[in-house]
Amino acid sequence: MVLLSDPDATAMKAYKAYGEKTLYGKLVSGIIRSTVLICPNGTVRKHWTKVAKADQHPAAVVDYLNEFSDNGECA
Repeated sequence: MVLLSDPDATAMKAYKAYGEKTLYGKLVSGIIRSTVLICPNGTVRKHWTKVAKADQHPAAVVDYLNEFSDNGECA
């Protein structure tokens, strides 16, 4: 697994994880909570956009990874 640092938001903007959103009823620019699963060859396998329930999301990702790893698709 590789973690990415993106101080100028270039990657976040490319994956639509940074942009306009509503916060407390106001339109602001900022980080849009999302998760992107990228295969070692650079293919985007899954993109969860606008993750609303942060406490439930990790379990959904783990479930997907378990199902996904059984398929062997990402080599």
